[in-house]
Amino acid sequence: MNLFVRLILKVVSSPKINMQEDYIWVRKAQQLFSKKPKKGYRILDKKIYSEDQSHDIPVRIFYPKEPLNEDVLVFFHGGGWVIGDIDTYTSACINMADLTGRVVYSVDYRLAPEFPYPSGLEDCYQVAETLMTQLELSGLLDASQITLIGDSAGGNLVAAVSLLLRDKGKQIPTKQILLYPVTYWNHSKSSPFKSIRTNGYEYGLTSKKVQEYMEMYEPNKANRKNPYIAPLMAKDLTHQPKTLIITAEFDPLRDEGEMYGIALKEAGNEVVIQRIGGAVHGFITYPKIAAPVTATYQAINEFLN
Repeated sequence: MNLFVRLILKVVSSPKINMQEDYIWVRKAQQLFSKKPKKGYRILDKKIYSEDQSHDIPVRIFYPKEPLNEDVLVFFHGGGWVIGDIDTYTSACINMADLTGRVVYSVDYRLAPEFPYPSGLEDCYQVAETLMTQLELSGLLDASQITLIGDSAGGNLVAAVSLLLRDKGKQIPTKQILLYPVTYWNHSKSSPFKSIRTNGYEYGLTSKKVQEYMEMYEPNKANRKNPYIAPLMAKDLTHQPKTLIITAEFDPLRDEGEMYGIALKEAGNEVVIQRIGGAVHGFITYPKIAAPVTATYQAINEFLN
């Protein structure tokens, strides 16, 4: 990791940043720096109604330059359930479509603290369940062609949606991809995971920020152990999709992501775990030529194909 990158990471790791107080301006800053798609790039904006018809859930569809497969990726973005949206992840989703050769459906779920748990999860569940049961919306022949994918809090939502689909007796996706996911409820110094302490202070995402995000997503501390918030707390992890878990070497969430993969494997599921060396949290939004992105899409394409 070069000196300039380390300097930038130190700045954004400042303990003076309090997400509970500063999330509004962080959202505005993200919007300011969001790149619009290049002219001629094929995207469509659609909406899926919530289960109770109280609101609609925006979904942006990205078409690859060169379609290589008819399968679909349904993407839940990261941002601690608090920041991030369709626009801030547009470049990442363009890369995802182009580098996998698959159509990507990006879900704009409701954010905390305005809409705390379970709002975001309900939106993601509704989109996944709708696309899997109403195949005419995507033109797919079978629900097995849908893979759920998410990064960080989005990876958490993927895991939670798969658990929820199983628990409600619905069809589960054949595959899921969790990129450096949140899987545990405690990110303080008392966390059982070493990476919270070794990587939690100067690599951009800090353990303090993760804890602040968690407190906004679920203000009730006791409920944070709910397996739909902390999938590692699930007593039963059987009958889950074939899973790829990607972690980053210098990520505070590294160990809990890998432990979730181990737990899934011990429950009888097919799991691939890959750690990206030299990488920090959030790298899926980097340019597609960045080494961690290249390594990740190599792993993703091997897993999908």
